[in-house]
Amino acid sequence: MRCYRFTDPEKNKFQITITVTTIGSSKTVTIRKKKTSINLNTLGVNLNDSLFTTTTTTTTTLSYYFFLISIGFKSIKQCCNFYKVLVMSVMGNSTNLFWHENTVGKAERQKLINQQGCVVWITGLSGSGKSTLACSLNSELYSRGKLSYVLDGDNLRHGLNKNLGFSPEDRTENIRRVGEVAKLFADAGLICIASLISPYRKDRDACRAMLSDANFIEAMLLSVFMNMPLEVCEARDCKGLYKLARAGKIKGFTGIDDPYEPPLNCEIMIEQKDGVCPTPCDMAGQVVSYLDENGFLHA
Repeated sequence: MRCYRFTDPEKNKFQITITVTTIGSSKTVTIRKKKTSINLNTLGVNLNDSLFTTTTTTTTTLSYYFFLISIGFKSIKQCCNFYKVLVMSVMGNSTNLFWHENTVGKAERQKLINQQGCVVWITGLSGSGKSTLACSLNSELYSRGKLSYVLDGDNLRHGLNKNLGFSPEDRTENIRRVGEVAKLFADAGLICIASLISPYRKDRDACRAMLSDANFIEAMLLSVFMNMPLEVCEARDCKGLYKLARAGKIKGFTGIDDPYEPPLNCEIMIEQKDGVCPTPCDMAGQVVSYLDENGFLHA
């Protein structure tokens, strides 16, 4: 067992203790701040041995990061959530990884199911109709014998992204993960329907860039912007979230006290006509027509 204790160099006040316990191949890392402690393993962090050694460089680095985190966050859980993203970003920089090609590629899979893989990324405010469109589009494609799958933002937070909150950093990681999964669906030849608020333009652009990779040159991200006025979305408020946000019970709510950055160049825009919102069938028909005209419904 190894124990690291870090202090505030200015106030010489105890801040954080990290305890690393190794039993066989199993490692447990516990972080304690004052009387509160949390097991880093429970946050879903895959711990890299090199991050928790007794070398001077590593200890100094950990001390620096944890000192900055400890004075910038109110709770140990917030501190660990931030550090979790830090660990993941460090581990993602490994150079000892190699792409393994398969004998059955995307072209073969697309020919088998007679369609082309792509991602339909539906973005917009809460209550704009994203999930409604996603479900309607999924049903319409199914009726035409086309294979699709919906990645719903709320549903994904029950599993894949359940350890993420709604801070700007967590929102970015949330979108990155969904983008990577969507990329795999597109490579499999499916029409992946991703339905998320995805408020930040840079995060959506990053997902689009993923699908321009040379290994996935045929994959394409189609941006569908649910361009519904805030007052319309707030009037619907089917989840009661706007009411809570207006009452100050939800902080960082998109459209209220956190920005939504609309797409600058989207393939499809869904909006009101003469003050009337299109029906789910009409919205789905607009997207299906685009897919058909651009050859995605045939191999």
